[in-house]
Amino acid sequence: MTATTDPRAGARWLSQWARDARGYLALGVIAGVVQALAMVVQLGLMAWFVDRLIVHDQPVTLVATGAALALAVVVRSIGQWGQEMAGLQASHRVRRQVRRALLNAWASAGPVGLSSCDSGRLSSEWTEQVDSLDGYYARFLPQMILAVIVPLIILSVVAVQDWLAALFLLAAAPLIPLFMALIGMGAERVNQRHYESLARLSGHFLDRIRGMTTLQLFGRSADAVEDVAAATDHYRRLNMATLRVAFLSSAVLEFFASVAIAAVAIYVGFALLGMISFGPADEMSLFSGLFVLLLAPEFFQPLRLLSQYYHDRAAALGAAAHLSARLVASDSLVPQAAQAQRQEPDSSGIRVSGLGVRYPNGREVLSDLDFELPSGQALIVTGPSGCGKSTLLAVLAGFMAPSQGEARIRGQSPGSMPVGWMGQRPWLVPGSWRQNLRLTAPEASEGAMQEAIDRVGLRSVLDGLPEGLSTRIGEGGLGLSGGQARRLALARLFLTSSTVMLLDEPTAGLDEATEAEVIEGVRGIIGGRRLCVIASHQPALRALGDQHLALGSTHHA
Repeated sequence: MTATTDPRAGARWLSQWARDARGYLALGVIAGVVQALAMVVQLGLMAWFVDRLIVHDQPVTLVATGAALALAVVVRSIGQWGQEMAGLQASHRVRRQVRRALLNAWASAGPVGLSSCDSGRLSSEWTEQVDSLDGYYARFLPQMILAVIVPLIILSVVAVQDWLAALFLLAAAPLIPLFMALIGMGAERVNQRHYESLARLSGHFLDRIRGMTTLQLFGRSADAVEDVAAATDHYRRLNMATLRVAFLSSAVLEFFASVAIAAVAIYVGFALLGMISFGPADEMSLFSGLFVLLLAPEFFQPLRLLSQYYHDRAAALGAAAHLSARLVASDSLVPQAAQAQRQEPDSSGIRVSGLGVRYPNGREVLSDLDFELPSGQALIVTGPSGCGKSTLLAVLAGFMAPSQGEARIRGQSPGSMPVGWMGQRPWLVPGSWRQNLRLTAPEASEGAMQEAIDRVGLRSVLDGLPEGLSTRIGEGGLGLSGGQARRLALARLFLTSSTVMLLDEPTAGLDEATEAEVIEGVRGIIGGRRLCVIASHQPALRALGDQHLALGSTHHA
């Protein structure tokens, strides 16, 4: 999976997801405008109070003025709360939808599409990358609109009081977004490298944890620690680069904002002292001067906030580059069942006609493959490594879609009905024997599990365990030999209700004695109403098949 580096494509992707939260985003903008109007009223009341008290020497009703100020503060607080809550709801809605799309993408890609991705990268997508969208929808998008509306409101109020002071503010305003955009381009590139490094670091660390026992046996633990430390240091440098960009943009913003506010303050001060006679300066009162001076920092406040949240945008663009690539890549290997209508299964077997598989990189694995397997029979698929045996099983399981032709299992498209699957490396979870057996049959009884154990020849092994089925297994079958792990995985197939069994090299890498035990277990699966397709190099398995399919050298993996 290759992430796109085009920021415009990332921005379009983020905008598409924003449609689902458009209502909350609009509500956040309205709440922000209400907050800004309350702030203008509050500052106007403060300037009016000082002007009445000092210049005009008129008594003012403190109760009425205090009540009006308190009301403005309350409305301003409610507006701020409403803006934050609307932003959080918008972010929550979008992130929920993105995670749902990620789940669908992973399910569509299946084991084949995800075979090149380690679990550390996938967990990074699910957690850090999706959570990086939070600031973009919760803060940046509403603030991007408010950064235009609120300064225009304040600029209009200032222009009514003194148009020359409004010109000072207007002259400085465009410089801030310009420098923000220039610095933001660098921030986007840094954030893309940041997420790629985080994904690699997650996978790197997880691989070392999984192989810790092997590393200790060969005395390589210290080297593994140094590798993780080097990867972590690289990630730290990328984080520091992101912080440098953030501090630089903040410094640029504060510089221009401070210069503009200082210019307004100098102008107001000289105008009130009567040292400026140009334009409206002669008519400036304490009320108008103080009001303008109080509004000047607030004019830049929305731009300040946008500058802070601009890094949320950069983070979201970096995450969008990876997430969009994941969602697009999953479309190339969509199982047939995702596009076909569900039908009732019948009693027929497997029918494959004109089947061809071509991977996204252009390599053709299978072409013009035809065969039929009646119900109750077993098919043994043989051929040299790379001829497409595993690919054929993946198509029959519904893990990937063929490029041409079709396959039907009991009248249905692959993936429309559950199948019993055993790959080259049996998947065992850290847990007890019982938990591993119930992965395919959560309601399996103790008696059914004991019978499955007997049928795969693991009774003697189980009887030697003090805790029986409650004995725990480590990750990847740690605590079991290769043959025991294969037979435990075979036992699960006896418990599943599916009548379609797909086995990929069930005896690969086993010695003769263990291979014979696994073959006996496979023999117990074949027969009855079951359909069984077994891919194998081993001649010993050929005797179990009712049919044989030899994939020739013309098929290339």
